[in-house]
Amino acid sequence: MPHAPAASMSGLSVHSDGQRDMWRTLPDEVPVALVFDGTTLAVMMASPADIHDMAIGFALSEGIIATAGDVQDFELAQHPQGLEARLWLRNDQSEALAARRRFMAGPVGCGLCGIDSLEQATRPLPYVPDTGLRLAREAVAHAGHALAARQPLRDQTGATHAAGFMARDGRIVLAREDVGRHNALDKLIGAMARAGLDVGQGAVIMTSRLSVELVQKCAMAGCPVLVSVSAPTAAAVRLAEGAGITVAAFARGGGFDIFAHPARIITKVSDAA
Repeated sequence: MPHAPAASMSGLSVHSDGQRDMWRTLPDEVPVALVFDGTTLAVMMASPADIHDMAIGFALSEGIIATAGDVQDFELAQHPQGLEARLWLRNDQSEALAARRRFMAGPVGCGLCGIDSLEQATRPLPYVPDTGLRLAREAVAHAGHALAARQPLRDQTGATHAAGFMARDGRIVLAREDVGRHNALDKLIGAMARAGLDVGQGAVIMTSRLSVELVQKCAMAGCPVLVSVSAPTAAAVRLAEGAGITVAAFARGGGFDIFAHPARIITKVSDAA
């Protein structure tokens, strides 16, 4: 069904010399309610595109479902106030749904707003095993540049985050954008699940700083490598160490820093042996 455009025109650009010459394009954001079996679990501000992907990714990263096939049906309803993503789950998913029930209403930059307890914020994560994935130093170093070529909304607005899935050969296979970094990652996780991609055979690339909720989502999705053009938080690195996730950051300008589980990135010739 049709939904609001992800970007709209607003605001006349005025230069330092007083010249006015063009309208600046701004990203849009709308309230999105994620409704599972008739119960609203989350309400978040998000870019109004790829909502089906976002809903599936959210359900996977929250442990509500194990695979995209656990969702029997999906419907996107448009209201004057925003969008409602309605998902109906298989009957055997009701217990997981009850365990993770929560209401989230907060700014786009917060992936943990509204959780029921401190225990949920620091819940145990599955350990991501070694899938045999090894990435070349050059691929990681240029991951941010490769992702930039898959960000049309950022090209229009200069104001959105992106998450991409990079294959072993350095290609960005899928990418999703959003005003919120955690929404972008949920959209990517959902898109990969719906496409049947093996997340264990590639890396997630982010344009944002790496915070705890991004590591949590990657662990739940089974992604072994998380790369960003920005910095990780110390808490995110500690969490990644415990979850078996490789973290590389500051991946720009032909270089990067490795903060956790470096063995998956080939940094010298002897590593490839």
